[in-house]
Amino acid sequence: MAFVQVENVRIIGISSSVPKTSQEVKDVSVFTNDEAVKFSSGTGVERRRLTQSDMTSADLCYSAAEKLLDELGWSRNDIDCLLFVTQTPDYILPATSCLLQERLNLKQETVVLDISLGCSGWIYGLFTMASLLSNGSLNRGLLLVGDTISKTCSAVDRSTYPLFGDAGTATALEFCPGSKGLKFHLAADGSGAEDIIIHDGAFRNMYSNKSLSIETVEEGISRAPVNLVLDGMNVFSFGISKAPESVNSLLDHFNIEVDNVDYFLFHQANLFMNEKIRKKLKLPVEKVPYSLRDFGNTSSASIPLTICNELKDKIRNRQCSFVACGFGVGLSWGSVWFSTENLICPEIVEL
Repeated sequence: MAFVQVENVRIIGISSSVPKTSQEVKDVSVFTNDEAVKFSSGTGVERRRLTQSDMTSADLCYSAAEKLLDELGWSRNDIDCLLFVTQTPDYILPATSCLLQERLNLKQETVVLDISLGCSGWIYGLFTMASLLSNGSLNRGLLLVGDTISKTCSAVDRSTYPLFGDAGTATALEFCPGSKGLKFHLAADGSGAEDIIIHDGAFRNMYSNKSLSIETVEEGISRAPVNLVLDGMNVFSFGISKAPESVNSLLDHFNIEVDNVDYFLFHQANLFMNEKIRKKLKLPVEKVPYSLRDFGNTSSASIPLTICNELKDKIRNRQCSFVACGFGVGLSWGSVWFSTENLICPEIVEL
């Protein structure tokens, strides 16, 4: 297993942005009223925020970054690196991080990088950014993480469309000699790639006329090869196994006491799965916040969005410690321990 401790880095701010457009699960056409109630009871999702056709994950992350930079009072010239984590980029090429460097008016000497990861993306993004900053050659970095997964879902697929929402986030990190840093456990298993996948549209299966042909898989599930496929049973088994295993491995390896962790933050997959994970870890309800009800599963953005929506008033003026765990598409998963003090966490931006 991959355990890494990255010292001399701290997280100083987190912000989030969501689309203004909200859709209630009860209004999704693939459900009757009774089916919508049952779906919301099991998944915890009552509504999601959905982007319009001309809005991308980069737009949402840009909005979150602008808000966070204003709150921090950072000079654009002092930002040394920008990472963009998404699986819904603006283009196949160029890298969206290059476009965001220009939009945010950052200096040309900014290190930029796109990372293609979903549910575990914020964890892997923190690891990459912290590693870049840890020796002091680079001092300040912006980690932009978000997805517009709703655009990949078939509107007549009840296994995906009602579950996923869109969001973008920004996390500010800086080099800080002597800080406690961040502690990681990271893992992946590509043998489960088919469990969460979009088959057509890249270079293994290039886009063709057949890519838009909608076929019925079973009652309530119809989709085209360009739409997201989610094998719910396999993903459920994966999540309730690997997430608690990862958290326990992190705690054991770094001798972290559960009682010394203020909050445990999990990728917002669905309520039934997440509650299984919480109960396996024997964590109290008050230490495990959820944002599923109002935002659904927002893929890579779900952990920082949960911090902004559920905890901003509780952590703004105090010192807190966290364990976060992301798990899903790839398949990939990982956990991180970090602490914050007087974290800058502005109101969620609606775009």
